[in-house]
Amino acid sequence: MSCTTCSTKTTTLADYASPNALTWCPGCGNFGIQVALKQALVALGVTPHQAMLCYDIGCNGNGSDKIGGYRFHGLHGRVIPLAAGIACANKNLTVVMEAGDGATFGEGINHLAHAVRANFNITFICHNNENYGLTKGQASATTRKDIPMNSSPDGVTSDPVHAQRFVLSLGVSFSARVFSGDIRGMNTIFQAAMKHPGFSFVEVLQNCPSYNKTTPHEWYQQRVYNVATEGYDPSDRAAALAAAEDVDEKIATGIIFQDPHSVPFMSRDAVRKDIPTELTQEVQQYDVSQFTAGMR
Repeated sequence: MSCTTCSTKTTTLADYASPNALTWCPGCGNFGIQVALKQALVALGVTPHQAMLCYDIGCNGNGSDKIGGYRFHGLHGRVIPLAAGIACANKNLTVVMEAGDGATFGEGINHLAHAVRANFNITFICHNNENYGLTKGQASATTRKDIPMNSSPDGVTSDPVHAQRFVLSLGVSFSARVFSGDIRGMNTIFQAAMKHPGFSFVEVLQNCPSYNKTTPHEWYQQRVYNVATEGYDPSDRAAALAAAEDVDEKIATGIIFQDPHSVPFMSRDAVRKDIPTELTQEVQQYDVSQFTAGMR
């Protein structure tokens, strides 16, 4: 999502501080994601009152009260329509939403498909630890095949949803992949996603130290690489699909695809064309007595 309003006051990490203690499991990738998000907001000069941070149910949502600013903790799998409504109501806000792989590709996959189609001006940070961590390690739609989980001790029998292949095939205008162990890389990608005019999908590959032992932190460290180091063209969708395909041996990170001609939903909405105000500025009381006359 584009950062449309910058403050004259210098924003610092202290502005996003919270008195509440982080409660994630030791070694969880969420610690790094939270730090990188704060750094990216500060680097862009976005003050807490200019950002709207939306969280889904899950381990990601446990960070909703551990960061300063406006925050909304939504329903499971429903953070996308929540964030979309906010982004449409006030284009001056930097809207960032977070959700896990379970909510994104399970309960909320329909919302993801239509948010990509509409190209809402939102940054979506998808925490992909390949399981439902908050509810003790059940298999999710991205859990690898044949991997035993708490709800499927004999192993998952279905093929997993490939996150990048899914959003790229839908025509997403910005898609990136990062590793939660690379805070600097996440910071850079989060900034690029927030500046992009349209729906920005950022898949964060993260370890779950408590329930998913198949892909620990070290497993990703040995396999990820940044596509920017190979003379990569992120505007080529076919190349993006090819680069993102491998999730086992050589895993591409960085900006996988970006449409340089992206036009977000509210900028092409004919109903709002040439209207200078935001929807939030148009909320007022109206006299509806003429419509209720004679009603009991």
